[in-house]
This record gives sequence, C-alpha cells and structure tokens, in this order.
Amino acid sequence: MITEPLTVEIAAMRRRHVRSVLRIEQQVYPRPWSHSLFLSELALRATRSYFVARVGRDVVGYAGLMMSAEDGHIMTIAVDPSWHRHKLGTRLMIALAREALARDALNLTLEVRLGNLAAQHLYRRFGFAPVGVRKNYYQEAEKAEDALVMWVHAVDAPEYSALLDSIQRSIPGETVYEEPRRW
Repeated sequence: MITEPLTVEIAAMRRRHVRSVLRIEQQVYPRPWSHSLFLSELALRATRSYFVARVGRDVVGYAGLMMSAEDGHIMTIAVDPSWHRHKLGTRLMIALAREALARDALNLTLEVRLGNLAAQHLYRRFGFAPVGVRKNYYQEAEKAEDALVMWVHAVDAPEYSALLDSIQRSIPGETVYEEPRRW
C-alpha cells in the first residue's frame, strides 16, 4: 500500500493506452467494452473525450465523456481495483467536468448501477443528484440491474468551477495535466 502522496498524470487517451485500459475494463465490468469499441470512441473527437490516469508509466484508471448539445454525458469511468482509495476517480471526474466546461456544457449526466453506492457518493460530491431509474439498464448474463440516472445542472456557473477547485485542493499529492491543457 502506497502511503506517500501520489503524483498522478491525467492525459488524453490514445491508441497506445487501449491495451492497458482493456485490462482494467475486464477487471471492473462484467461486460467489458471491446478494443474496437474504444478505438471507435477515440475516433469521434468532435463529441468524445477520453482520459487516462497514470502513476509513473502505469495506466491506473480511465474515463470518457460524450457531448450532446449542451449536455456532457459521463460514458465510463474506472480505476484499477489495486489502486482504489487514491482519489483517482475524483481526479478523473475533475478532468471530465473541466473538459465538458471547455466544450460549453451547461449540464452533466450519467448512469450508475443502483447498487454502486461508492460511485454514487463520488458523483454527489460533484453535485449530481438522482432524477430517475432506468430499469434493467445493465444487461448482464446472469441478471439485469437497474441504473440510477443522475444530473447536475448549471455547471457553467462560477459556483461549479469553485466546487471543482475546492475538490481539487482536497486531493493529497499532485495531479499533472498533460499539455496542451484547455482548462
């Protein structure tokens, strides 16, 4: 277990990262995305942004955003289970929120498993609130699971940027954003 403050680099996901991302994806999700699906998503630069979190040379997490008009949709976020509890999800959420703001988002939305209370807690820190449930949203081989739909509105307000800054300051260690940094 690492006890000293980490230095984490947040960088745009590139093709060379996909193999490491797939390793995490297969550990975290019952129905992981495929290599070709990630490559397809990376090619949609006008509406998609994907990031990786690295500690040293290791990819330890990733996240993705899809823009639809003025709404930013958090598509995916995952952290290698051996790296949980190091605020990597928080760092990735900050990157997604700032990317959405750079793309003129007014709102953010996502779906999360109804049973994933830890993720829901993270999203609530970022101002997300539940607005509904999508029945049987996650279609797994054994059993379907419902999704909680969450939104945060008015992310373009100065108060939301102040919230992001406050969350960033609360993270121990250092977060280094790959240049060029739009936000």
